[in-house]
Amino acid sequence: MGLVLWHSLFLFLSLVSSSWSLNSDGRALLALSKNLILPSSIKSSWNASDTTPCNWTGISCGKRNNVVSLDLTSSGVSGSLGVQIGLLKYIQVIILLNNSISGPIPQELGNCSMLEQLDLSENFLSGEIPESLSNLKKLSSLSLYTNSLSGEIPEGLFKNQFLQDVYLNENKLSGSIPLSVGETTSLRSFWLMHNALSGGLPDSIGNCTKLEELYLLDNRLSGSLPKTLSYVKGLKVLDATGNSFTGDIDFSFENCKLEKFILSFNQMRGGIPARLGNCSSLTELALVNNSFSGQIPASLGLLSNLTLLMLSQNSLSGSIPPEIGNCRLLEWLELDHNMLEGTVPKELANLRHLQKLFLFENRLTGEFPEDIWSIRYLRSVLIYSNGFTGKLPLKLAELKLLENITLFDNFFTGVIPPGLGVNSPLQQIDFTNNSFTGGIPPYICSRKRLRVLILGFNLLNGSIPSNVADCPGLERIILKNNDLTGPIPHFRNCARLGYMDFSHNSLSRDIPASLGKCINTTMINWSGNKLVGPIPPEIGNLVNLGVLNLSQNSLHGALPAQVSSCSKLYILDLSFNSLHGSALMTVSSLKLLAHLRLQENKFSGGLPDSLSQLVMLLELQLGGNILGGSIPSSLGKLIKLIALNLSSNGLVGDLPTPLGNLVELQSLDLSVNNLTGGLGALGTLHSLHALNLSYNRFSGPVPEYLLKFLNSTPSSFNGNSGLCVSCHDSDSSCKRSDVLKPCGGSGKKGIKRIEIRRQKVRRQSVICLKALLLN
Repeated sequence: MGLVLWHSLFLFLSLVSSSWSLNSDGRALLALSKNLILPSSIKSSWNASDTTPCNWTGISCGKRNNVVSLDLTSSGVSGSLGVQIGLLKYIQVIILLNNSISGPIPQELGNCSMLEQLDLSENFLSGEIPESLSNLKKLSSLSLYTNSLSGEIPEGLFKNQFLQDVYLNENKLSGSIPLSVGETTSLRSFWLMHNALSGGLPDSIGNCTKLEELYLLDNRLSGSLPKTLSYVKGLKVLDATGNSFTGDIDFSFENCKLEKFILSFNQMRGGIPARLGNCSSLTELALVNNSFSGQIPASLGLLSNLTLLMLSQNSLSGSIPPEIGNCRLLEWLELDHNMLEGTVPKELANLRHLQKLFLFENRLTGEFPEDIWSIRYLRSVLIYSNGFTGKLPLKLAELKLLENITLFDNFFTGVIPPGLGVNSPLQQIDFTNNSFTGGIPPYICSRKRLRVLILGFNLLNGSIPSNVADCPGLERIILKNNDLTGPIPHFRNCARLGYMDFSHNSLSRDIPASLGKCINTTMINWSGNKLVGPIPPEIGNLVNLGVLNLSQNSLHGALPAQVSSCSKLYILDLSFNSLHGSALMTVSSLKLLAHLRLQENKFSGGLPDSLSQLVMLLELQLGGNILGGSIPSSLGKLIKLIALNLSSNGLVGDLPTPLGNLVELQSLDLSVNNLTGGLGALGTLHSLHALNLSYNRFSGPVPEYLLKFLNSTPSSFNGNSGLCVSCHDSDSSCKRSDVLKPCGGSGKKGIKRIEIRRQKVRRQSVICLKALLLN
């Protein structure tokens, strides 16, 4: 028994002895690891039996075995940062970048007075930046970016002559930039972007004469940029995008070292200073979406290192200076959404590295310089909504990197280069509203990357190339208002095709059954062509279809029952064809229909009660069919209807009273039927602007509200011999006696009153005429 006791005591003393042998920094780290959860690969090396932590993963020590560095970058560390961090009195470097550490930054971190570099970036830290960090007088680099830190930036943080790099970007910091920033005279990099900072940039920033990078983008900063920035001679990057800065650019730009000058999406005004031409190291100049006015200074042509020039969405006027052609390294030129005028200088063809050229939404005119189409690196040319003329050269088809060419709303003529698409990985083409002639290039999608093809409102002829129907990435194709002929090609690879508009051409033959492969199509408009044959049942495969417009063709046959599978349809327009059958039963299940246009066909079968299920319906156009039967009372359930046309259908019977529920109705056409009875059901339709009841067999008095149509469109009541107008002394409705007779209830007395009133008017007219003659 005694032997066991002595053995236990020996083990206890051994354990205590081993823990006591670990130095104080090691014990602090072990305590820290209770909150900071280390992966097993790291934790296994943090051995309590060691005398020092100097061989532990992530730890470096000085000459006296004191911990001087804790670096666990991207190590999968989680948990929180405990107060024990403040026990590391000699630590100089703490880097916990890119882990999953959460919770606040402990105040005790301010006790690490030897700390020179602190990097807690890319974690999930929250709370405020502790004021105690102001005690770290040797700190030269502070990185807290990409966390969820909130509150204000501590004023005392910048009372540090050694602080060089401050990265606080991508947090939730608020308040203003501390005035004390000017006391950090060694500051080189100051990153504050993507926060919620407000107020102005303090004038004291001019004291940071060693500052090289100032990133302020995406905050809520306002006021003018301080003139004192002129004192920061070594500034290389100023990016204040996405704030509310106002005023002019009022810097001296003497001995300018700027490489990036970006003030986009602010509220700045005035002219672009010609002094920017002094910034010979400038590679990026972006002033997008401000209120800059005046001309583009020719001095920008001195910026020989410029790769990006973005001046779009301002109020710039005048012409494009030809000196821009001297910026031989320019890759990106954006001058869109201004008021630039004149021709595009041919010197822009000297920009042999140009990739993106955006000149759209200006007032530019004349022929577009042909040599620009020889710049081999061109990827995007967006010059739409100007007044350009001329033809596209054949060399355009030789560009091997061209992805986007958008020329709509200009005056281009001639043929589209036939080889377009053979060499270029085209993704978007939009030539809408020009005067191009000839055919669509036959291999326009040969590189299989085309997403958008829009050639509407031109003078194109010929057929749609089969290459277009085998374009796997095509999402949108608009060829409307040309003179295209021939059949619609068979679709082979159209899974991404969402929008098709071939309207107002001369396309003929049947609708291809392969259309059913285009299962993600949401809009089809093939109206105004010469299509024949039936609508294929495969149309039912288009379960995402929202708009189907096949109007003004020569289609025949019945509407396939499979249309009822297109449950997302909200516009169905089959008007002006020769379709027949009882289509209304088929469409009654399309609960989202808002516009149903079936007029001028040969549909029959009456108006089924099931139409009342279309409660979203705004427009019901059924005129010019052979429906027959009566108007069902259930139609009154379509209370959102704005337009209703049931004309020329051989309808009979009285108007059902529930029609009076259609109080939103603005247009009603019941003409050329055999409807009978009174119009009382229409008396509550106070939203009506257009009414046609002609050529029926209505009888009885016209409701008071409808009398206004006697004056505006009296023909609306033609051919209804039984209709009449109730005459009263106070109204003038009876003046239309040539259209409708007075109601019998007024009798001869009513007619006599009218005649007496007319005679009175004649007598007054004679008296007035005599008075004029006497004068």
